Amino acid sequence: MVDYEVTVSTTNLVTATTFSNVFIKLVGTDGESERTWLLSFKGAASFFRGAVSTFTVSCPTSLGKLVLIELDKQHLLLFPQDSWFPAKVEVKSPEGDTYHFPVYRWITDSEVHRFREGKALKVFEDNHNLGQYAREQELNQRAEDYRWHVYAEGIPHCIKVDNPLSLPCEVRFSFTKTTEFFFTASAGLTELNLKGLDDCHERWADIDSINRVFCCKRTDISDYVQQHWKEDALFAYQFLNGVNPILIQRCTVLPSNFPVTDDMVFLHGQCSLADEMKKGNIFLCDYKRLDGLPPNIINGKKHYLMAPLILLHKTPDDKLMPIAIQLKQTPADDNPIFVPTDSEYDWLLAKIFVRSADFNEHQLNSHLLRTHLLAEAFAVSLLRNVPMVHPLYKLLIPHTRYTLQINYLARLLLISETGVFTKFASSGGEAMLTILNRSLSSVKYSSLCIPDDIAERGLQDVPNFYYRDDGLRLWDIIYRFVKGILSYYYKNDVEVQQDSELQKWIMDIFEHGFLSQEDTGIPQRFKTVAQLIKFVTMVIFTGSAQHSAVNTGQYDYGGWMPNTPISLQLPPPTTKGTTSEATMLQTFPDISTTVQGMATMWLLSRQSSDFVST
Repeated sequence: MVDYEVTVSTTNLVTATTFSNVFIKLVGTDGESERTWLLSFKGAASFFRGAVSTFTVSCPTSLGKLVLIELDKQHLLLFPQDSWFPAKVEVKSPEGDTYHFPVYRWITDSEVHRFREGKALKVFEDNHNLGQYAREQELNQRAEDYRWHVYAEGIPHCIKVDNPLSLPCEVRFSFTKTTEFFFTASAGLTELNLKGLDDCHERWADIDSINRVFCCKRTDISDYVQQHWKEDALFAYQFLNGVNPILIQRCTVLPSNFPVTDDMVFLHGQCSLADEMKKGNIFLCDYKRLDGLPPNIINGKKHYLMAPLILLHKTPDDKLMPIAIQLKQTPADDNPIFVPTDSEYDWLLAKIFVRSADFNEHQLNSHLLRTHLLAEAFAVSLLRNVPMVHPLYKLLIPHTRYTLQINYLARLLLISETGVFTKFASSGGEAMLTILNRSLSSVKYSSLCIPDDIAERGLQDVPNFYYRDDGLRLWDIIYRFVKGILSYYYKNDVEVQQDSELQKWIMDIFEHGFLSQEDTGIPQRFKTVAQLIKFVTMVIFTGSAQHSAVNTGQYDYGGWMPNTPISLQLPPPTTKGTTSEATMLQTFPDISTTVQGMATMWLLSRQSSDFVST
């Protein structure tokens, strides 16, 4: 008889413990063990959360090189079926070799589950029949667990799921995340209910009264925004370092539908637009995706969303300042170009309409589509097409954490027919899907890769552009990490081309994430190691650094509603000199809409305590 020393580690999660009887079978190149009940002196504590327990499995002869293990658990008669989350199993053979079997998934039933030895293997390297069989079985099961679903035409496909509990256990929220997520949501709404504001459809009487909601939830940045929101410097700064830094671009030629003249923006002829554009000092933000949308009806009233154009100027002291705003795309007598020398409330109201447009553009394009929905397509394709033993799976699986459940909840609570965004944002209702369709059609692969994106927008040398500076550093760190791993496993381009699982992953992303739109520039197959490294870098960057950039600061910049109105109740002025503070207050969203928007941004900005930095 020969003995194998088996060490089982259970993940240290609140609900990871099982009281069931756990059985194991070892499978090697020269045979397999009997199905063995894992018993130790610890008894029922052997598989508690965080436990590391060692057992002995005896066999008549050596099993050769271990290929896989089979695990199953059978619940006791007095106990209901429970869920167990083993982290890994390590097996020391009688020859002295140690084999590692990573699990890191929930086992919720009494079925047999197979796990491969931990060495990363590409499909053409996995030349043992047992290995190929286990690989095929795993992918067949995953194809059932992770099915594509068309939530709406023209946007990336998502996972087909009826409710969060029907998600595979390994991709659900942890107990900690679930508790904190719903506590944060309920705490914010409860506080607002106590204040009697969520059902109040009245307009704001004055700016100070907005503190009735703002003063209870504040950050250092939101305090600064409250104090400086009227200033041009902060208005311009947010195009570079706010939550939507992906729209601004250097302007070398004025758009034909934005007829700004020198006399409008440069008094006394001290400089000209043509000269300043040649020097690289003029920048443009164009919200054309928001043009021509049907208005949303909020609390029984029509609300307004503009598609503005904004011109900004880099001053000699390296400050970015707005110099012209046109609130609709088509020039007309009733569509004036507002400039800083206009009356206080003409200019301020023009900036308010821009900030409201930015909120809607940011939420649907920069945040929802370009991080959440694309990250879901990357994740579902990975889980469907790439087995756990594959090096790509090992590299990417940490970056899919919570993606599928948080996106399900976003569809349910934010963009469904009864969702907060649908009911209270200017772009809710019919307009929402139109914006998402236009956004996906405008996505280019290069715009998802920050080095290419910054270069294409001409922003390499803009001062005080911290999103660019930090983003490029993070991209480089991720790129070098990805290159180190993938270059180890793929020695040449032919190995990439021959990896059928890798090719299925990218084709599924092209078809279901980008809806087979060739003009996006998304590859349909990988031809080189370099191409693979860049794409995987983009996938990790999108779900980590980019999402953080467009998500984490939402309440910082949007907590003070006048800086980021979720919707607006009046149309923009059609002539200059007709606005006042009263006009501005009447234009702001009503109290209940403000409350809902602020509470939602507070929730989305919160970080759970089991957050893992990358």
